[in-house]
Amino acid sequence: MKPSDPGPRPRCTVVGILDDGWRGLSEAARDRLRNAGLVIGAERTLRLVRGELAAATECRDLAGGLSSSPAWIREALASGRSVAVLATGDPLCHGIASTLIERLGSELITVLPAPSTLQIAFARFRKVWQDVTIASCHSQDAGEWHFGATPAHGLYPLMRAIALHRRVFAFTSPANDPARVARALLAAGYADDARISVASRLLLPDEAVFTDLTAVDAAGMSFSEPSVVLVERADTTAEPAFGREDLEYLQRTPEKGLLTKLEARAVSLAKLRLTSGAIVWDIGAGAGSVGLECARLAPHGHVWAIEKNADDAANARANAARFRIGNYTLHEGRAPAGLAAWPNPDAVFIGGSGGELAALIRLVLSRLNAGGRLVMNFVTLENLATATSALSELGAAWEVVQLQASRSQPILDMHRLAAQNPVWIVAARNAHKESA
Repeated sequence: MKPSDPGPRPRCTVVGILDDGWRGLSEAARDRLRNAGLVIGAERTLRLVRGELAAATECRDLAGGLSSSPAWIREALASGRSVAVLATGDPLCHGIASTLIERLGSELITVLPAPSTLQIAFARFRKVWQDVTIASCHSQDAGEWHFGATPAHGLYPLMRAIALHRRVFAFTSPANDPARVARALLAAGYADDARISVASRLLLPDEAVFTDLTAVDAAGMSFSEPSVVLVERADTTAEPAFGREDLEYLQRTPEKGLLTKLEARAVSLAKLRLTSGAIVWDIGAGAGSVGLECARLAPHGHVWAIEKNADDAANARANAARFRIGNYTLHEGRAPAGLAAWPNPDAVFIGGSGGELAALIRLVLSRLNAGGRLVMNFVTLENLATATSALSELGAAWEVVQLQASRSQPILDMHRLAAQNPVWIVAARNAHKESA
């Protein structure tokens, strides 16, 4: 005898839905919802379908229950009930489906997408979208954007995307709305080369679409929720990632604030061995030249800098603003004060130590991530001796490069070479961590 047919297995279907509600769903999606024993969704989406569900269907609000929803789904499936989860638009585009697949396994999940909010918004904008970068600030109130904001700021991922890509599409939230995004663009120095398009309340009777607004105009407007934003900028490749001339940096005059000249900067940056996502410390930042070029070379990382001189710190902040470096945070003070709150670094540059060199080296090596590099510049024999002695006592692996550069200068109708002060560049790593 053949075993009796147990019938179809209960399943979990993630249903994409838009604000036109039930009438915008496919027949397959409607069928899954009618036959679901449990429907999970945000209250806003539940309201769109509740009148069409079977009387016995249980509804659960996703608000505050995102972490609990996998357990709800497992429990319902185990009891023989099918589950439908409502998500806005395409559930695999910044939606819940990826989380459920990761937590429950792809074999339990079926996805029935609606047209994504992105697709509909670009249709309204009459713009192509195959080259956009997708970001989100659909989170808790992040506060206004400001130069020096750390990766903990809710707008940080969006602002990094905007810094690195010409066209960025963002999902907003009531707190982090399009006007706040526009104000962030102004604060980041993009007033002249950014245009903003906004789509609000798509597919609803009061749908509103705005294209190619200036950041100044959008910053003072009010947009209904829900809204999405497209930020378009001019060519993002015009700014050099490396090798700015010394005089491009604001600095104290005569040249006392820019402690690291271009030639020493180039070698030091090479010795730091930066990855694109590196966490960098710049101790004794001066006018910011090394740290700001680190930020360019590590566009997906972040630079934490400290400078004790108020005038130099002001110049470093001004240089970050004029070069539009958004992954750079400067602390005004004397190291090691404040360093305990910084994340462990992948690379550290010490350009000035404030008399605490040996202690700083010990601290840095204890915090440096495995494979990380410590690079220091010295112009005095005494500091070089202090550094190499401290490194040897700590069992660090180190090397020294003496750099003697000369620059051409005009003399009458000819040129001569003018020597710069020699610089010792010390590169070290924590050999104990690497062997471990």
